[in-house]
Amino acid sequence: MSTWKTLLLQDSGSPLMEQLSFFHDHTLMILMIVTVLVSQLMISLFFNKFIHRYLLEGQMIEMIWTILPAITLIFIAIPSLRLIYILDEINNPSLTIKVIGHQWYWSYEYSDFKTIEFDSYMLPSKELNYFNFRLLDVDNRMITPFETNIRIIVTAADVIHSWTIPSLGVKIDATPGRLNQVSLTVNRSGLFFGQCSEICGANHSFMPIVMESITPKYFMKWVLNN
Repeated sequence: MSTWKTLLLQDSGSPLMEQLSFFHDHTLMILMIVTVLVSQLMISLFFNKFIHRYLLEGQMIEMIWTILPAITLIFIAIPSLRLIYILDEINNPSLTIKVIGHQWYWSYEYSDFKTIEFDSYMLPSKELNYFNFRLLDVDNRMITPFETNIRIIVTAADVIHSWTIPSLGVKIDATPGRLNQVSLTVNRSGLFFGQCSEICGANHSFMPIVMESITPKYFMKWVLNN
C-alpha cells in the first residue's frame, strides 16, 4: 500500500503491474535522454556567439530531427502496444467476481460457486483496532485466491464510481447500466488496498477497497463456510 514515504509506484502484486512498472521506467529513461539532449542544445545556443550569415536551409538537419523523434516514438509505442494485449480480456477465467458500486460502499457477488453476496463498508474510526488502517480498512474484505485467473465484472447502482487497486495495476469504471470487465492475477498472498477513483458524491473518500489474497486451498474453505 502507499505510505507517507512512498516516492515511486507501489510494489507490484500482479504480472500486469510488473509490466506497467517496467514500461514506466522504460519511458522515463527515454524522456530523460531527450530532456538532457535538448537542454544541452538550448544552453549551447544561448551561450554561443557564432552565427551563420548565409544559412537559408539545412535539409540534412531537418531530416535528422524528423527521423529521430519518429524512432523514439516507435521505441515507446512497441511496449505500449504489448501492454494493451496483456490487458486484453481472458476467455476462460477460473473465477468471476461481480463488483457493484453504491453511494458509498461496494457490493461483491461470487456467483460461480453459490450465492455469496456481501456489502463492504469502511470501518468507522471508533471501531478500528491497532492493526487497522484509518480510512482504508473495511468490514468485509474481497477474498481471492492468488496465482488464479480472475475476471472482475464491475458496474454501479447509482452514479459512476471507479474500482481501483494501484498495486495490482487495476482501475476500471463502474458505470450504471453497463458491465465493464478486467482480468486479474495476483502473484502473492496479502492485503491490497484501493479507493474509489471517480468523484461520486459527498462520501466519495469513504468507500475504500480491500482485497485479501489467500491460497486456493483456503479460498475453497472460505467458500464452503459461506
